[in-house]
Amino acid sequence: MVLETQRLILRPWSGEDAQFLYRYAKDPRVGPMAGWPVHTSVDDSRDIISEILSDPNTFAIVSKQVAHPIGSIGLMIGEESVLDLPEDEAEIGYWIGVPYWGRHLTPEAVLAVIRYGFENLHLKKLWCGSLENNVRSIRVQEKCGFEYRFTQKDVFLPLINESHTQRISCLTKEKWETEQL
Repeated sequence: MVLETQRLILRPWSGEDAQFLYRYAKDPRVGPMAGWPVHTSVDDSRDIISEILSDPNTFAIVSKQVAHPIGSIGLMIGEESVLDLPEDEAEIGYWIGVPYWGRHLTPEAVLAVIRYGFENLHLKKLWCGSLENNVRSIRVQEKCGFEYRFTQKDVFLPLINESHTQRISCLTKEKWETEQL
């Protein structure tokens, strides 16, 4: 599946993308804020593409301007999510490389995946979690229509071996259909 927006193409990751993934995922301002460790090499990024990012509902965020991946976005449906969701609900996760922060590209990608989730996958609810201090991610959620639902304290994030407070928000299909953001 390939999704397209005005400035982005959301497409499956490939092994050839490893150098671009590494370029942005090695920055310590990105991964730890999303609950995963900094990438340590192109080979590390290649392994992550094959083991994690190869899920059919995970997309490389490709800027049409530079024609290579600058981030990632995906849906973890039902049991794939750590939120213990039914099969007609999913958690959305995303990140974008630091050089692209503040350009409104992340909300553009999130809105495309919301549409895909509700129209193509017939999901009823989308959930999104972020670390409590990740104000950029919280702002993306708000721009895309998600509403705060609850806070989870002392959530252990095994990939970074730390516990954090998470803020969880939700968007229902009914709200999305009414507002069509």
